[in-house]
Amino acid sequence: MATTHWTKPATRTPIIDKLVEGVDRYNPQNVEILEDYLYQQMKQGEYDCLANLAILKLYQFNPELYNGDVVVNILAKALTATPAADFNLCLALLCERPIEAQPEEGDPFSNFLPQLQFLYQLLRTCKFPLFWEIYRSQESTALRENYIAEVYGFEDTIRENVIAKIVSSTFTRISKERLETYLDLTGPDFDAMLEKLGWTVDSKGGIVIAPNPDNQIQATVLREDIQLPQLSKIIAHAQTA
Repeated sequence: MATTHWTKPATRTPIIDKLVEGVDRYNPQNVEILEDYLYQQMKQGEYDCLANLAILKLYQFNPELYNGDVVVNILAKALTATPAADFNLCLALLCERPIEAQPEEGDPFSNFLPQLQFLYQLLRTCKFPLFWEIYRSQESTALRENYIAEVYGFEDTIRENVIAKIVSSTFTRISKERLETYLDLTGPDFDAMLEKLGWTVDSKGGIVIAPNPDNQIQATVLREDIQLPQLSKIIAHAQTA
């Protein structure tokens, strides 16, 4: 992801941009505006990390504003930016909250943080089949149905923005069976995703990844520019050593 897109996505409105970039980001009266913007991101498949971090910063400075549901939603959105550091940036702000303001027992953040952290680690370490297994497990039902289900296109965003990007930077060709477990797709859904990614099937049934700078092996030629006087000093030093 380009730095400019991370700091100022095209979908950010001028009003939100003013709040995020200016001193008003520390005004607690603006927290509801930023929370509404978060829900807009969830409903429309958008993502604005800095705006979401601004919410957590306001919670840090104003513990009475804290909303556990909002925090879980922010962390769920941050999962879709893996392997970028967005998820850990969010946790860093949350972990700096005053001790007396730590979430009470039963708070959504306390309940779902271990699951969210585990899902993040599985994505970050490229354990994609296990990620889908845990994501669809009985233990993750409440998180999945009450929070992640509210994030529009969450599963496809994970497939396209996380898994496919990692695969495309690692492979030039991958077996269909292996990729199906990575994407958790089969049949027509798998074929549709391949077409969307621009990947093709070769004569042996393998999946050919479109060439890109990360998956192409290129020889690197290093050329040292050493002048004769410098070389003479090196030789003279070696002789006296």
